[in-house]
Amino acid sequence: MAEIRLRARVRCRPSRLWFRCPRVPHEGEQVTGNTSQQEHLPFDALSDRWQSLRALRPVHYDEQQSAWQVVDHESVAAVLADPATFSSDFSSIAPTQEDFEVFRQGNFVGMDPPEHRKLRTLVSQAFTPRVVSGLQPRIENVCGRLLNDVADRDRFDLVDTLAYPLPIIVIAELLGIPAADHRLFQEWAATLFGGDELGEAPNMDDLARALKAIAPTVREMNGYVLDHIRRCRANPGDDLTSKLLAAEVDGVRLEDQEIVGFVALLLVAGHVTTTALLGNAVVTFDRHPGTFQALRAEPDRLPDAIEEVLRWLPPFAELGRRATRPVVIGEQDIPAGAMVVAHLGAANRDPSRFEAPDVFDPTRSPNPHLTFGHGIHFCFGAPLARLEARIALRMLLERFSELRVPTYGEVTFQNPGVIVGVRRLPVEVARS
Repeated sequence: MAEIRLRARVRCRPSRLWFRCPRVPHEGEQVTGNTSQQEHLPFDALSDRWQSLRALRPVHYDEQQSAWQVVDHESVAAVLADPATFSSDFSSIAPTQEDFEVFRQGNFVGMDPPEHRKLRTLVSQAFTPRVVSGLQPRIENVCGRLLNDVADRDRFDLVDTLAYPLPIIVIAELLGIPAADHRLFQEWAATLFGGDELGEAPNMDDLARALKAIAPTVREMNGYVLDHIRRCRANPGDDLTSKLLAAEVDGVRLEDQEIVGFVALLLVAGHVTTTALLGNAVVTFDRHPGTFQALRAEPDRLPDAIEEVLRWLPPFAELGRRATRPVVIGEQDIPAGAMVVAHLGAANRDPSRFEAPDVFDPTRSPNPHLTFGHGIHFCFGAPLARLEARIALRMLLERFSELRVPTYGEVTFQNPGVIVGVRRLPVEVARS
């Protein structure tokens, strides 16, 4: 969480116009019906921020954050592809807290090689493409059941109904953890990713206070996961946790404490990306009139539309790195020990890599966005997130002839300094 910070803008594109861009009303014109497309949302502020960053040098020093900002696609990809020069390990400079040290042992997102290789290789053995593709029937079943729960309602919260419970039920079942406890997992995720203790540009003192505030949640989570690991060790099954316990790399197996952090990472962080992606997709489609109807008419275009949502609103839009040696990037000399912020959000709008980057184009293909990262830290959960989003959005399109956000005044947004997404998303629906 100490590694993240963010912000964009939309204009209509004259060609390949598959959806109708919202028309801005003339001054003094009365607007009737759903005015959500004209409201300025926190997501728009992000777009404005990314656009302003791109107006500066591709690599520049930010005095306020005391960090080098990297914003162009080529340089961001170079930073993420070079873990030897740009380290993900902040343990030597970040505030310490006992409960987080337990979690950190298995958190390979914050590790460099060779430690990262061991954990990544182990999870690759247990989290294979075959496992992910085999989850499709179960995802469809869970998604159908969740939507059946609102079959008699024309208004519901999309996050509470579908975007949150779907991925947490799937990941919990995959880990062999009772999905019935998903409300507890939701509370943990809300605390860890809420960012309520963090401001716009937190310093180390702010982070230390935040760690202290959420330490009881981490302690509870660690204890819960450790109990689960011990049960799996005593009675191994076919679940992912049992497979992790049995997996080896060069004759080495994970210790229980390493698995605690790893399973906790999967359980909590493993679902928030899909939750954010589903909410961001519905908001983005709603803000670009005609998108839902076009996808309903041509559902085979849904994968491209999902990739464009990922480009448009990456859930984790900034990644922090630490320079391990003096390096030149983007014609800038970066000293050893310097903080480097790789802006995925800005890189995803780089005009040298994307045609009309500030236009949401659900037909865009190819779409080389960096939302899932690049290099050794590329998100191994990306195939599952894509599969869940594709199934959930397809079923929404099939079940509802109309789906709209009636007012954005009732939508609750996440702290974008931690994750780009929504906490509450009331929608209205109609059935054929």
